[in-house]
Amino acid sequence: MTDPASERRRMAKVLVNEGVLRSPWLRAAVETVSRERFLHPGVFLDEGRAWRPVTAAGTDPDEWLKIAYRVDTLTTQPDGHLTADQAGEPVVGVPTSSSTDPATVVGMIEALDLATGHRVLEIGTGTGYSTALMCHYLGEDNVATVEVDAQVAARADAALEAAGFSTWTVTGDGLLGHPYRAPYDRVIATCSVRRIPYAWIRQTKPGGVVLGTVGSWPWGTGLAKLTVGDDGTAEGPIVGRSSFMQARAQAVAPVAGDLSARTAYADSERPALLSPLVLEEWMPAFLAQLAAPGAQFVRATDGDGSPMLYLFDPEKESFAEFLADGESWTVRQGGPVGLWDDVERSLVAWQDAGAPEIDSVRLHVTPASHRYWIAQAPSLRWEHQIT
Repeated sequence: MTDPASERRRMAKVLVNEGVLRSPWLRAAVETVSRERFLHPGVFLDEGRAWRPVTAAGTDPDEWLKIAYRVDTLTTQPDGHLTADQAGEPVVGVPTSSSTDPATVVGMIEALDLATGHRVLEIGTGTGYSTALMCHYLGEDNVATVEVDAQVAARADAALEAAGFSTWTVTGDGLLGHPYRAPYDRVIATCSVRRIPYAWIRQTKPGGVVLGTVGSWPWGTGLAKLTVGDDGTAEGPIVGRSSFMQARAQAVAPVAGDLSARTAYADSERPALLSPLVLEEWMPAFLAQLAAPGAQFVRATDGDGSPMLYLFDPEKESFAEFLADGESWTVRQGGPVGLWDDVERSLVAWQDAGAPEIDSVRLHVTPASHRYWIAQAPSLRWEHQIT
């Protein structure tokens, strides 16, 4: 029979070899905290077009441990309510809670630069596994965690208690933080946000760190590591690519309905300088969200199977429709905002600057705005006012 401790050591070694796991204290936590404990009652495995439910009770113990110690993200809830023990067969749905892959979890915790005595606020408890890793080092009284989904929070709290951590597990809107335990030395978010909530900045000590993924698309998002200043603002780099489920309170409703009606009236039509397919790449997608923060990139298929690509900003009633002509593209734009004009301008300036990676971007947060910039490219600056 497979030994869970040997599986934990094996996973820790994989993370060390990948260069993700560096701190001795965190390696000790990974080798001690049982990930399988935080996956009950089960998970959903991706089979392409459906999610196959796998439960701990209904799976061979050795196979269950192999699943638990994959260095993969494991979906624990689709569609905001379903658990593996409630599904007797594969289901189709959108993941709404998961156990994030251990490489991402460990990498983010490493980025926090934790020290003994630090108080941490975690936004998005999920299964509670990352919470347990931090509790193992800092102690249960120094970690508070907020989860918006009551059922998810209850399962995480039970797993944490079973693991010996009676930490501060709170059900609520994580975008509001948890002021009752503030101030914190560190805030870490395991969800994606369109902007860093100022509540997180306000609840963090001067010199403290806020770590969170910014962006509203499923891809093209970045991990911001901000240091809070004495003046109540925060600033820091986008330290790398990152992908998380959107915070439910900020989740964007997908554009649906009659797309031809949305694009019926164009105010301009011109050749596109760049292919819109560039938005399927990570850094261009990130820049597009900075240049047109309310836009959504929509892919569809025409009756003859040809691709149809759009940018929509429903709030501003603006669109860009892309028409392929061999290797070239024409863009039709309508509404008060030239979405592709704004995006294309940023992408051309980025290419002219040598196409720097996402870690070249910095972010400054105040109560009134988010300002992004790339230092070596003066034209690449974006300011988003909070209204």
